[in-house]
Amino acid sequence: MIFLVYRKNNTMANKTSRGRGQDRNKVAGGQDYEVGYEKEKMGVSGKEVKHAVKSVGNQRKKVEKKLGK
Repeated sequence: MIFLVYRKNNTMANKTSRGRGQDRNKVAGGQDYEVGYEKEKMGVSGKEVKHAVKSVGNQRKKVEKKLGK
């Protein structure tokens, strides 16, 4: 008899609570906690953060550059 075993590949990379590296490089303008983080970090208002995300995109470096860091 031959038995075939099927195993799902569950590596640590698939199950992380911290997100992937590419997610850390982006600012989600619709997420209050991310807007709040950038707001505190840059010393600006939430409206300014959301405006920067809309004008330059969601790349964190571009948003911070737009906000004046």
